[in-house]
Amino acid sequence: MLSGLFNYDNPVWRFIGKFWDVLIVNLLWFICSIPIFTVGASTTAMYYVTLKLARDEDEYTIRSFFKSFKENFRQSTVIWLIFLLTGLLLAFDVYYFIRMAAHSTFRTVMISVFLAMVFIWMAMFTYVFPLQARFYNPVKRTIFNSFFMAVRHVFHTIGMLAVDVAILFLSVSYIPQLSIFGVALIAFFNSYMLNNVFSRYMPKREDPREMELRPLFADEEEAERKAEKAQTEE
Repeated sequence: MLSGLFNYDNPVWRFIGKFWDVLIVNLLWFICSIPIFTVGASTTAMYYVTLKLARDEDEYTIRSFFKSFKENFRQSTVIWLIFLLTGLLLAFDVYYFIRMAAHSTFRTVMISVFLAMVFIWMAMFTYVFPLQARFYNPVKRTIFNSFFMAVRHVFHTIGMLAVDVAILFLSVSYIPQLSIFGVALIAFFNSYMLNNVFSRYMPKREDPREMELRPLFADEEEAERKAEKAQTEE
C-alpha cells in the first residue's frame, strides 16, 4: 500500500507534479516577459507546455518552453503587438465615454458597444496564443481562427473567462498563495477546455507528428502544395 502511495505514477503524485511544472512555467513566463514586447512569445510557450500537461504528455518543461519560445517568437510578437494596440484603444474608448463624455443616450449606446468589443477582444485573446502554440498558420489566419473558435464554442469561451476571473478573485481575496502560480495557473486550467475544443479539429491519424504539424483551416492551395511536397519526398 505504501509503495503504491509513493509511486511517481500514482495519480496524486502526478497531479502534484503538474503543479510543480506550472510553478516553473510561471517563473519562466515572468522572466521572459520582462521586456514587454516578448509577452506574446512567452504566453505561446507557456500554453505549449500547459496544453501538453493537460494531455498528460511528459516532456522536459524548461526545454519545451524555450523550444516554443524560439520557434514562435516572430509570429507571437506580431500577434501580441496587434492585441496590445487594439486593447489599449478599446480601454481608452471605454474610459472616455464613462468618465469624460456627457450623459446621453448616445453615451450609453457607445459604452455598451465598446464593452461588447472588449468582451470579444478578451475571448479572442483567450484562444489566439494557444492556437499559435498548437497549430501552424499565418498571423492573419491565427487571429481569424481565434475569433471563429471564440464564437463557435461560446460556452467554452464563457467557461474559461469565468474560471480566469474566479482564479484572480481567489488569489487577491481569499487564497493569496495561488499567486505564486501566476498566469500559468490560468493557462493550465484553460488548457483542459482548450484541448477539448482543439481535439475536434485534429485529424484522426495514428502518427502524433501529423497532429502537431497539421495547419488548422489552411488555405486549399497551401494544403495542396504540402500534399504534393509530401508525395515527392515519398
